[in-house]
Amino acid sequence: MKGMSSRNISEHLPAMQPRSKKGQQCDDIQPEHLLVLVHGILSSPADWEYVQKALQRRLGNKFLIHASAVNSFLNTLGGIDHAGRRLASEIERIVEKVPSLKRISFLAHSLGGLFARYAVAMLYTSKDDITEDMSTLEDFESRGEEHPVLRLRREPKIAGLEAVNYITLASPHLGVRGKKQLPFLLGVQVLEKLAAPIAPFVVGRTGRQLFLTDGKASDPPLLLRMASDCSEGLFISALRAFKSRVVYANVSYDHMVGWRTSSIRRESELSKPPRVSMDGYKHVVNVAYYPAVNSDAPSFQQESAQGKAAAQASPSSKKADAYHDTLEEEMVRGLQQVSWRKVDVSFHSALWPFLAHNSITVKDRWIHYEGTGVIAHVVDAFAQQEQNVFLVASL
Repeated sequence: MKGMSSRNISEHLPAMQPRSKKGQQCDDIQPEHLLVLVHGILSSPADWEYVQKALQRRLGNKFLIHASAVNSFLNTLGGIDHAGRRLASEIERIVEKVPSLKRISFLAHSLGGLFARYAVAMLYTSKDDITEDMSTLEDFESRGEEHPVLRLRREPKIAGLEAVNYITLASPHLGVRGKKQLPFLLGVQVLEKLAAPIAPFVVGRTGRQLFLTDGKASDPPLLLRMASDCSEGLFISALRAFKSRVVYANVSYDHMVGWRTSSIRRESELSKPPRVSMDGYKHVVNVAYYPAVNSDAPSFQQESAQGKAAAQASPSSKKADAYHDTLEEEMVRGLQQVSWRKVDVSFHSALWPFLAHNSITVKDRWIHYEGTGVIAHVVDAFAQQEQNVFLVASL
């Protein structure tokens, strides 16, 4: 299904910074919105220095902007699930320490997008999971207050908070196996097939998960499970809890993550992107909205189990190729059960286009400065969504 294109996200979005009469940011405002920044593989919170400052300037003290620190460097190699649980625990500690928090959002780069997807499933609470002591309801009503449990029961929560934005930048949502999914291999089929058996030695357990060869042959791989609601976690329900889900994807020049996997698209859904940047957002070339598609949950049939066994034993076999094609379709189908806004980014006109994977986050402001227009688009998206929250609350 093709998305409905849009050439900008808003005309002139108002700044969300609370100001005093002297124009200075108020220091006594308690944060209400937790924004978690999640870095990628073999990285650290330092990657977010530029982004964190840009967000804080625009959004003000009502946002607590936290760059996650529990999965730095080698901790990213032990598995997406392990990293996701650590991230979930970190968020729970923050929420416990800052009782003023009401809302939560995520901004994640590269592998961090998968860490965040796993974490939100661990933190997800639906209305069916919440019970209340009826004897306390009258006490709240007599004071003209709403019982907090009743507030929770109105909609699902992430870490007990209202879920607002889930945004990823160049994240491999479909893994990295397949044509041009790992672009530094230049689309050379032989190299792509050799990458899978080598991955565990280079990037550990995480590598097997990205190549869909983790676990027993008879069991669905982690990324397929993460495209469904299953016994391990309600991954799709957790994503659905967010008011907005956005994926930013490099259409080319990203040496780590291909366009298809970062934008959650089939090969047939890729078309030649515009080469002209949107007004005010250099290198952002297109925005498209993809509504949710009703479909059955992803499946893992006996044929897929046989294909997985072949992929584990002989990654270059035809059965292995068919296995990855089948699972990619299943993952796309699963993730399309929720709506997405997909933002295409092209650094084709940049001085150093091959730095696209890190430029999209301005990892280093002096080296990756070409991505500042992309970050401006991200910051404005957060500001717009926050404005929408306030408008709804005032109705």
